[in-house]
Amino acid sequence: MSDFVPTPERQKQILFLLSRQGRLSVAEIVTQFSISEATARRDLESLASQGKAQRVHGGVMAVEQAPPELPILQRESEQPDEKIRIGRAAASLVADNETVFLGSGTTVLEVARNLRHHKNLTVITNSLPVLNMLAGIKEIMVISLGGMLRESELSFIGHITEQALAEIRVDKVIMGTRGVSLEHGLTNDYLQETLTDRAIMKSGREVIIVADHTKVNRVSTVLLAPWNSVRTFVTDSKVDKKFVQALKRQGIQVLIA
Repeated sequence: MSDFVPTPERQKQILFLLSRQGRLSVAEIVTQFSISEATARRDLESLASQGKAQRVHGGVMAVEQAPPELPILQRESEQPDEKIRIGRAAASLVADNETVFLGSGTTVLEVARNLRHHKNLTVITNSLPVLNMLAGIKEIMVISLGGMLRESELSFIGHITEQALAEIRVDKVIMGTRGVSLEHGLTNDYLQETLTDRAIMKSGREVIIVADHTKVNRVSTVLLAPWNSVRTFVTDSKVDKKFVQALKRQGIQVLIA
């Protein structure tokens, strides 16, 4: 290799090596491509900023990309035991008489299932399955946000939804996300829904993220929010323990179900 390898091509080759080895040091990249340490570090910073790699001390690690998300009705069979436990744990964080926003997704639907016996609760949601889950329960006032129906997720998104969100304030927002990473924060795989989800997060005094262990250390296409937007992360017992400790050092409460 030589200095004359163009930067995009060199970074492409770095990613290829990373996919085979899982981890590369700055020194290895300097030797492999006959470049300076400063150039190697710039390459790694560039790849990390694009979500294609994760910077670690002295080098870089491969980032596992979150696979494309299946429609909600097909995801109900994924990690069912973990989702049941997470739903129960997250619901325990909600007190009677509160107003909460429940986002879309199968894990949040389990939270809704465990809220059915709460007293004097107000639930605002853009999720059609959550509406169906809580409809007709005497002690729960359900408020639906309209908008464009995303059929794969059965959620309401877009400009009309976001206009309604600008008018509401809730005690807690409970929502899921496609990928969670220490370096890249919360990420999703659909831009329009992510824009709505950002508006949802702004409506709450406290944000609770629910995600099973398969979402951890994964990065999807679109940034939803950094970790400093989150108060509590609820996950299951198979989660990476180092990830949990790193979140706690950032002051984020972690609840393991």
